[in-house]
Amino acid sequence: MRHEKVKAQSLSIGELAERTGCSVPTIRFYEEIGLIPKAARTDGGRRTYAASDAKLLTFIRRCRDFGFPVEQVRDLVMLSTSHDRNCFEARDLASGHLQSVRDKIAEMKELEHSLEEFVERCDIQCAGGPAAECVILEDLAEDRRGCRC
Repeated sequence: MRHEKVKAQSLSIGELAERTGCSVPTIRFYEEIGLIPKAARTDGGRRTYAASDAKLLTFIRRCRDFGFPVEQVRDLVMLSTSHDRNCFEARDLASGHLQSVRDKIAEMKELEHSLEEFVERCDIQCAGGPAAECVILEDLAEDRRGCRC
């Protein structure tokens, strides 16, 4: 009876993956880099996980869903269990990441604008003509390093 209770509380790596939405290779990777603790092992060498591991892995997956890099996730995990550190540290990490996301959005808007111009120029100047004379291909062949156009 006791063995059944322990078994009911432990999860295989596949069950953990299903419960948390992480893939098995991702779980192994997080274990390898120390983002999650090494799993307990059965006598047969199979990994077993507790409900607390599922909660931690869900937390990590959510951080990754928001695009936090692994090192910032590591910091957030440490903050999530710290009673000695200030929550402003989490806010500052989130604020820094927010700025990074905003910068990427601005870059993507510039890219969108450039691609719109490519398409419009093609429609006006060469649509239907020989591909080798397409203004899009000509523009892509120009070296415009440093130019955000």
